[in-house]
Amino acid sequence: MSDLLIKGLLDTLTIVFMSTLFSFIGGFPLGVLLVIWKKEGIAPWVIGEKILGSLVNVIRSIPFIILMIALFPITRLIVGRGYGVNASIVALVIGAIPFVARLVESALEEVDDGLIKAAITMGATPWQIVTKVYLIESIPSLIRSVSLTMITLVGYAAMAGAVGGGGLGDIAIRYGLHRYQTDIMLITIVMMVILVQLIQNIFHFLAVSLDRRRITN
Repeated sequence: MSDLLIKGLLDTLTIVFMSTLFSFIGGFPLGVLLVIWKKEGIAPWVIGEKILGSLVNVIRSIPFIILMIALFPITRLIVGRGYGVNASIVALVIGAIPFVARLVESALEEVDDGLIKAAITMGATPWQIVTKVYLIESIPSLIRSVSLTMITLVGYAAMAGAVGGGGLGDIAIRYGLHRYQTDIMLITIVMMVILVQLIQNIFHFLAVSLDRRRITN
């Protein structure tokens, strides 16, 4: 059973880290566009911002477990089957991209508007403002966004276990629920709690450290 739990933990880590990586690859540009396309943004396109914002809101409003089931045909097309670790990653990435987009949008909006106006005054292009002002100034907030995304995906990965998604959630359901092995259920809960606490503490330390360094410099 210990081997099973270790494999479940490794599967959960794989699901969470890979889903976080790909969801940021997909969601980060969308978050940037949501900021710069606003009416008061550095590259305003109100219609584009409204369409993108509505699309993000629609996908975010779908409960993950329903979204995962609805994505079975797409998942099978991409990874060859609708269950398992790889299938969970596909569903989690699609479900998390809108979530990441909103987190990135919030992080960038925290940047001091005075810095943006100063960059515009000095003749900086939108690309330069995004890369050298928005991104640099929002690093601590973006790190916290990564932490929040990973913690959320730990919960989503556990839900994916209800439909054969693999990881600790799958073990908790197959053994703890269906076979009435309460000890296995408790162990998986403790492991997930510890995992969440580690993620939160590590990324909080990184965010605070970088924030202090930026203020000092």
